[in-house]
Amino acid sequence: MEAFSLLLLCFSLLNLIQFCAPRDTINTLQSISDGETLVSADETFALRFFSPGTSKNRYVGIWFNKDPTKAIVWVANRKTPLTDSSGVLKVNTTEILVLLDSNNSLIWSSNTTGSARSPVAKLLNSGNFVVQDDSNSDTEDFVWQSFAYPGDTILPGQKLGRNLATGLNRRATSWKSSDDPSPLNYWEIAEVIIAWKNELIRHFWFFFFNSLHATL
Repeated sequence: MEAFSLLLLCFSLLNLIQFCAPRDTINTLQSISDGETLVSADETFALRFFSPGTSKNRYVGIWFNKDPTKAIVWVANRKTPLTDSSGVLKVNTTEILVLLDSNNSLIWSSNTTGSARSPVAKLLNSGNFVVQDDSNSDTEDFVWQSFAYPGDTILPGQKLGRNLATGLNRRATSWKSSDDPSPLNYWEIAEVIIAWKNELIRHFWFFFFNSLHATL
């Protein structure tokens, strides 16, 4: 009897540890609500809802998990903020990644043309937020990835420029302000961050004048 009780206690503790441990992946049966967090396996990066500066709008973003300044390196819904904390980030088989509000209205999606039979979204140790088909044995075959849609920060391993295979033009664009991560049209700016032991140690800034927008 004592042995059975001890076994039951160990099983309960194991389940509690698994429940409390940070997760880096969600599938079609799971979601991320405001207040919840995805953390990469090595705990370098975190993904969660946030409000920039003095703004009350809510966004889904990625930052260095252990950086006290919580420097944002990527924002999902840059142009379409939530106005409250009702947002839910989900993964499905059609739009792949969707951000919904309390009315189940679509706020943002990954706008993916492909599909996946069993999609899972995962925050990698590189800071890349990817969607993979769990039925695909190729771990580098991404249905969608945040690295293809840079904001104002370029992480090691991330690329800029046109993808000749897909035609996608990967451009870095600055925030309008510290309170508004929506893209600034007149100037494009990229901040290349070198990370070492979960810290920001070097910043390189590149400026690109957007002549098309400047003539409007």
